[in-house]
Amino acid sequence: MEFPKFLLGDNTDYPSAIFVVHTEYPRFIINLEDDEVHWLEDFTNEDEKELETEAGNLIEEATVFYDREVARYED
Repeated sequence: MEFPKFLLGDNTDYPSAIFVVHTEYPRFIINLEDDEVHWLEDFTNEDEKELETEAGNLIEEATVFYDREVARYED
């Protein structure tokens, strides 16, 4: 089964949270309410160095995805 790169998620236990799930490596979930990121991967020290540069880009992509999805609902 193929998944989209990003998915929106919510949960009634966290009514103000907005979750975006990144389904490709490195997989993560970001809560856009507070920008907290939970990584779904285990990283080596080498991975962490590369991740530092890529993380900002991925989080920006997740935010752009969310904004696009919300705009589509509003239309």
